[in-house]
Amino acid sequence: MAVVLAAALAAVPAGVPASATPRSAPCGSDPGGHLATVPSPEEYLGFPLGAGQQRVVTNDEIRGYLSAVDRASDRVVTGTMGASVRGRPLPYAVVSGRGQVEPGTLDRIAAQIRGLRDPRRLGPGAARRIAAERPAIVWIAGNVHGGETSGADAALKTLYELAAGRSCAARRRADNLITVIVPTQNPDGREALRRQNEYGFDLNRDWFARTQPETDHKIELLRRLPPQVFVDAHEMGGQRYFFPPNADPIHHEIADQPVDWINRIGEANKAGFGYHGPCTDAVTTECYFNYEYYDLFYMGYGDTVPAAGFGAAGMTYEKGGASAVQDRVQQQFHTQWATLGWAAAHKREVLDGYYRIWVDALAEGRAGTLEPNEVVQPTNTVQFPVPDLRIRSYFLMPGRQLADVRRLVERLRRMDVEVYRVTEPVEVPHARIFGGRGATGLTVPAGAYWIPMEQPQKHWIQAVMGEDPYVPFPYFYDVSSWSNPLLAGIDTVYTGDPVRPRAEPVRRIEGGRTRPAPAGGSYTYRADSAAAAQLTFRLLGRGVPVTREPSTDLVRIPARALTPAADRLAGSLGVTLTAGRRPAGGTPIARPDVGLFAGAGISTTSGSYGEARYVLGRQWGLDLTPVTSADINDNTPAFTGRTVLLVPDGGDATGGLTATGQANLRNWIARGHTYIGLRNQGTRMARAAGLTSTTEKPKPADYLVIGSHLRVDVDAGGPVALGRPAEDFQFNNDDPILTPSTTGANVVTYPAGDTFWHNGYTVAADTLKGTSAVVDEPIGAGRAVLFAFNPLFRAYHDSGRQLVANALLAPAGPRSPLSLSPGVDPARARAAAQPAPANLGGQWRPARIQVATADLARTQHLVSRYTDTATVEVAGDSAYLTIPNPDGRQFDEHPFLRDLVGQLRSAGIPLRRVVA
Repeated sequence: MAVVLAAALAAVPAGVPASATPRSAPCGSDPGGHLATVPSPEEYLGFPLGAGQQRVVTNDEIRGYLSAVDRASDRVVTGTMGASVRGRPLPYAVVSGRGQVEPGTLDRIAAQIRGLRDPRRLGPGAARRIAAERPAIVWIAGNVHGGETSGADAALKTLYELAAGRSCAARRRADNLITVIVPTQNPDGREALRRQNEYGFDLNRDWFARTQPETDHKIELLRRLPPQVFVDAHEMGGQRYFFPPNADPIHHEIADQPVDWINRIGEANKAGFGYHGPCTDAVTTECYFNYEYYDLFYMGYGDTVPAAGFGAAGMTYEKGGASAVQDRVQQQFHTQWATLGWAAAHKREVLDGYYRIWVDALAEGRAGTLEPNEVVQPTNTVQFPVPDLRIRSYFLMPGRQLADVRRLVERLRRMDVEVYRVTEPVEVPHARIFGGRGATGLTVPAGAYWIPMEQPQKHWIQAVMGEDPYVPFPYFYDVSSWSNPLLAGIDTVYTGDPVRPRAEPVRRIEGGRTRPAPAGGSYTYRADSAAAAQLTFRLLGRGVPVTREPSTDLVRIPARALTPAADRLAGSLGVTLTAGRRPAGGTPIARPDVGLFAGAGISTTSGSYGEARYVLGRQWGLDLTPVTSADINDNTPAFTGRTVLLVPDGGDATGGLTATGQANLRNWIARGHTYIGLRNQGTRMARAAGLTSTTEKPKPADYLVIGSHLRVDVDAGGPVALGRPAEDFQFNNDDPILTPSTTGANVVTYPAGDTFWHNGYTVAADTLKGTSAVVDEPIGAGRAVLFAFNPLFRAYHDSGRQLVANALLAPAGPRSPLSLSPGVDPARARAAAQPAPANLGGQWRPARIQVATADLARTQHLVSRYTDTATVEVAGDSAYLTIPNPDGRQFDEHPFLRDLVGQLRSAGIPLRRVVA
């Protein structure tokens, strides 16, 4: 019975009656008994899952099997969340017993579980009745990484057991739970057996930003069917199996209840682990491990977001991909089945605790208290406690970048955060301004957006809005900062004062035209945000004439050119169009013709290249032409016909260009074209071609900048910084350190004095003081714009995207001394002669292990068993071993890093820091 769940939130009744359901048939003790009317996966597919499997179950077969079980079982309904980038459906199945999946009943249960999340509207008595009489919701999701197939295959077996099982164990799981099964979260990646989706995004890093359709559709279904338990099934290197307890750190705003459930579910997985696989009780510790590698910190994972945003026991399960297919599928099924068993046995306790999460969140928000840092690993202690501060309100200020502010408000609202628009100015006695500063008597103007912490989503607000994530100690599986206001570079303040401004709730995104303009007039908007840049590119793509007022960020379009569709687009982006009588004068803006550098022919779905395809192609609607090294070396039309060349991050310091190719590149820029180089490859290739006088500064042995935000100074005098404030924030992820240019404009620099500031986790970050983050080099009539960081990182770095947009739209600059000849001026020649660091870092950072100098010999001995490429630096009483990662592999994909770190710990070598 395929249905689509009602999207609207239903009101929760004051009393919760038991559902009128048919009496269930008696269950049996035979675990192998099944309803004959429901096809097993083997019957439907024609081969057994795992055993002897010669191919991956296809997306079509997954969808077909879900539909077949739906038709055969009254315990199952199926639906489609939406579609992937390439238009493949994202199917799911909902399975439960006692008539609980009947359309009306399922909607009522879902509304009641949603009701538990707001104790302001649901009293404790009604909450207790829901916990007693209603099932809990558990999600089983697999294949977020396309090549990690076994979680999806096992989910088909789990679906079958729930839909057809006649045992009492199956019946308890069906009756006490609503289980949402999403076999594959990444059908495009599964089709290609590729980790990423079509745009090269790791969907297990995309959860808070929701840039990709696969993530966005999934979270909308999570809002309708909020889980108390969420399983995200993965594969990794090696043969063993990981399930929680997690590695530390755990983000401090994840409530105590989910952490407790996670750890107890881990114990349930241990009990009898290997029942369906090769392990026996005598050797279970050789088959699985806990507490290592997989943390619960960054708010982009498939465990942290269910935990912090939905109050669920969010769990990552990882099975070693080197095991036989049968073992992978069987062990994935075992953990899924054991998790469901635990949740069914404790569903009333879980639902009671689930209600308590939101009660506690309201109380904490009212008091302005933050959750403390805690650790779960027995050998760990908190090194960096959450500071003693109170936060009762956040305010997003409206003075600039209003469109990006509104987009952030919409992102929060779509995670059920209540946001209000201030209608009268309010004074805040004591405020903190993002960037580590304080203020007294600060006036928040009308038009600002107020986010009070006294609401159920307090934990989520702090998790994504916080100025600092307050890591408890230095272990990082990913980045250490993702503060949404800092990513956007918007003015934000917070306070512990109990202020309550006059404000109205925000119910939709604001934007579009405020009133009609006269026929000969125009509409204006400010080009001071990433959202406004997107609107500009989209309007140009529709043939709308767009002009810019000289030396300002004011953009005009003729009134006659504003169609209803263009007005709706502006509204959806949060851009206000102001009507005026003045005609649309100014300098016309030309739509750039972008070449996207592909080197020797890299994959179009690789990280930085894919991010550029997504932002410039999908979001901004620009036509992108791949340009290879050979195109530049041979001066082919694929290269010479472009107005812009964008070089994404990568590991090739020269880009494969010959001396002739480098001369071709210089001459092409000098004719009035633009080179945009990102991070390692983009800046090093420019230096090798003599495009810049910057050099790359060596990093100290103990240097670490783990995905952190830093304050930067902005030279707003040129076109690349148009619309940015004098003080801004940029995201640094162990980026190259560039000395200032002596021949161009240093557009963005790290402060050299007291205004230097950073968040997240850094060591020796002072090395960055006075260095450049963005450089604009004049070359003839053109320019080379170099970014030391990746401004398109995961497509959620709004301030970086605006800088890229400015570089794309910048007019031709004044002629520099560089002529059309192959020659290079002396400053650039000296810079080009500087060798690039030996370790280019690939698409991701190398592994770095810090130990005491006294333990160096033993560490090197163990490391030598795996690789002879590790380099060593000694500083004081610490030794730093760097293991190159030229293929840019994630830690869980690496062939030996996990086992190496485990052996070091088993050998009793204290690891002072591990970054991988």
